[in-house]
Amino acid sequence: MATAEAGGVTQRLVVVTGASRGVGRAIAEAFVEAGDRVVSVSRSGVGVGNALAADLRSPDEIDRVATLIRDSWGDPSVLVNAAGLYGPICSVADSDPTTWIDTLSVNLVAAYLTSRAFTPGMISAGWGRIVNLTSAASLHPPSPLNSAYATSKVALNHFTRSLATELQGTGVTANVLHPGDLRTDMWRDIDRQAAAAGPAGEGYRQWARWVEETGGDPPEKAAQAVMRIVSGTTNGVFHWIEEPLQAPIPSWGDVADERPWTDDAPEPG
Repeated sequence: MATAEAGGVTQRLVVVTGASRGVGRAIAEAFVEAGDRVVSVSRSGVGVGNALAADLRSPDEIDRVATLIRDSWGDPSVLVNAAGLYGPICSVADSDPTTWIDTLSVNLVAAYLTSRAFTPGMISAGWGRIVNLTSAASLHPPSPLNSAYATSKVALNHFTRSLATELQGTGVTANVLHPGDLRTDMWRDIDRQAAAAGPAGEGYRQWARWVEETGGDPPEKAAQAVMRIVSGTTNGVFHWIEEPLQAPIPSWGDVADERPWTDDAPEPG
């Protein structure tokens, strides 16, 4: 585990993406308060701790930032992928391809790129934690106008589960967390788009009103949940914050592997 001693306290090196605002910033602040060294990576380059600017969708940019982090501070032992955007609320037929693809790039591809960059160092050290922020939307039945965001989060869940199987027995874990129903900039984006979405957008308008009326889940609850995950040993699990406004719903649980052509080892297909 990449650590440093400061005043007798063992520090972890933590990378948090999307830490310039909202839930990402709350998570980064929690690690700083715990005495850890934090590197915040965002498009703006604004954040908590050591802030770096990078286009999280770009393999070259992630490689550049990863090299800079390793050269400056060492190998991270914790990675939290909190960067995300909601993307277009519209039908597939009416969607803009650039915006739709960008949603998957930020919500999914960025987590792949950062995990690819930092897992080797974690495995080498024999300890590491990866937490990807997902959404309850990935567990809800499909609904109109939500193909980009929901698809990105369903894919993020499966990517994290796949990564978790590769990390089994290495001392490194990968999990996902629904951070709650938050009244953040993403909520404002959804509220704005839903207002112009016509009859099919009524569900989004109801959700936006509910979050406004309740105040939403505090981002600090997500930060506390991340700290619990990092301190634990779960691997490939869908986590919820404590006492969320939206009651937890089943994820994948224990999935039986009953493919007829194999005894134990997963096979393609």
